[in-house]
Amino acid sequence: MSRPAAPLVLHADRLLPADPGVLEIARRLYAAVRELPIISPHGHVDPAVLLHDTPFSDPAALFVTPDHYVTRLLHASGVQLAELGVGQGRLDPSAAREAWRLLCSHWHVFRGTPVRYWLESELAEIFGITVRPSAATADQIYDQIADRLTRAEFRPRALFEQFRIQVLATTDDPTDDLTVHRALADDPTWSGRVVPTFRPDRYLEVGSPTWQEDVARLGSVAGTDTTGFAGWVEAMESRRAHFRAHGAVSSDHSHEDVRTDPLEPADAERIYREAVAGRAAPRDAVALRRHMLLEMARMATEDGLTMTLHPGVRRGHHTPTLRTFGPDTGHDIPLRGDFTDPLRPLLERFGTHPNLKLVLFTLDETVFSRELAPLAGFYPSVYVGAPWWFLDAPEAVRRWRSAVTESAGFTRTSGFIDDTRAFCSIPARHDMARRLDSGYLARLVAERRLDEDEALDAAVDLVTTQPSEVFGL
Repeated sequence: MSRPAAPLVLHADRLLPADPGVLEIARRLYAAVRELPIISPHGHVDPAVLLHDTPFSDPAALFVTPDHYVTRLLHASGVQLAELGVGQGRLDPSAAREAWRLLCSHWHVFRGTPVRYWLESELAEIFGITVRPSAATADQIYDQIADRLTRAEFRPRALFEQFRIQVLATTDDPTDDLTVHRALADDPTWSGRVVPTFRPDRYLEVGSPTWQEDVARLGSVAGTDTTGFAGWVEAMESRRAHFRAHGAVSSDHSHEDVRTDPLEPADAERIYREAVAGRAAPRDAVALRRHMLLEMARMATEDGLTMTLHPGVRRGHHTPTLRTFGPDTGHDIPLRGDFTDPLRPLLERFGTHPNLKLVLFTLDETVFSRELAPLAGFYPSVYVGAPWWFLDAPEAVRRWRSAVTESAGFTRTSGFIDDTRAFCSIPARHDMARRLDSGYLARLVAERRLDEDEALDAAVDLVTTQPSEVFGL
């Protein structure tokens, strides 16, 4: 006789402290922030999803195929990415169901991970699932979600309102004309706020095989002659202004390092022209990228876009997978972090500039207390970004909060950043952060290090004030 399906039950106190005395405080703090609107100033949701409000096609397209947090661990467990629909666009109904079955039959591999926490929250709180995913329950859950996806209240715009999203930032190429954002803003039936983010990485990576083509396209879109260095800079300034005019509040930069060594004007011009001609030496190409990152900081002081740095990732670590499935498919791997000396040229010039806001993220926990918190504890422009990507997990968040707060306090941090492509994971991720911060603050109260009224103010500020001020919202 088969066992009955295990129930899927979310405990009301999940992630809150186990100690009864601290738990009571944490419950009160969490209650004050649980229902507050979501401010999401950095993420990767496609704005066209909200413009067209097309129903999500199937559970696999919503939970599996686009989410590299999910697909990478399934791949590590022997599932082929092709079976999950990665890089293939929309799956046919039978393939989508099979991809979902693969997720459910491998549910055990997510034990103890934040992915498990997010997925359970989404399944239970959004779609009313009451049984634990498994090979035996996969079809039952699939059918229940698929049925709900046909209903009006589960269309993207309805979920946006249900999730209480106040602001949602997307990530966009500098050559994007942003017509989708403009159409959303002009739509009288739409009341949400969706803003673009200027992401110029590919146009700074001078050593990339596609850089010459990319920078020519940038110049064409900007209406600028990019055969010389000054035109390259002018094109960037022009596109940043275009983004600002369409509501952008930040630029995002993700390179292997954050060195910002300046070049002499003649050297910058020489290397740039060599790069345009396809003759730049690899070392010079890196030097020009570092110099241009410094230029981006200068531009930020002039146009007010908050500058976020997400460095230290070896993109496309597995070349065969990159060639077959493309980027952002689960095989990017962290590198060691280094900020103090690499950022010094930028901070020497602009670190005390009243118009600069610089948010530093890392995938290397060793720099939390050694570099990031001390930098944010002195430079008025610097904020420590919330744990990102591989560190967006309960224990890592707790370590981050403890390491950073002792040197920089709460006000020198960014507020929570969900950084997700998976639309339905947004509320689950923000809820996780609110629970963890409530627990941390409760411990400070229980240890007589903070009064509860101050802890309450801090809990609310971390959800509302910090992201709003840091990102100019």
